[in-house]
Amino acid sequence: MKRKSLFIVLLAFLSCASGYLMSKASWISRVGITFFYKEFNFLKIRWQGAMAVFLVLMVLFLIHHLLQQKLSAIAARALHILILFIAAACLYYTYDDYASNLSHRLVGWHFYYGLYVFWMGWILICLFFILERKRTVTIVTNSDKTETINQ
Repeated sequence: MKRKSLFIVLLAFLSCASGYLMSKASWISRVGITFFYKEFNFLKIRWQGAMAVFLVLMVLFLIHHLLQQKLSAIAARALHILILFIAAACLYYTYDDYASNLSHRLVGWHFYYGLYVFWMGWILICLFFILERKRTVTIVTNSDKTETINQ
């Protein structure tokens, strides 16, 4: 449990960094958000962006945690690896989008670094659960029964 608590603190730190970087978008993109893309207004305020990123990372962490608990060790690890490849592909797509689209380059590098930090947080969640071992506890009672509990 201590390991998961420390990891959640790391995710909170990454969320703060991501929220800060996304709030530092260029002037022209801030104007575009204000007038045309009003649904992204929360990204202009650093703490709101950080809270949104933290909320999404916590939902992803919970999904991975449930997968780890409900599936067998091999199936869970395979699914975590598949999701890791999806997150890495999204990171690459974000980079490619910034490198090839002029209008998205006008947003500024701060904003895209904030997105990169978010994707890295998701990749770290995947790696955390891939590297975590599923522990089993064996309980022996006075009778002939032996019970195994997966934790």
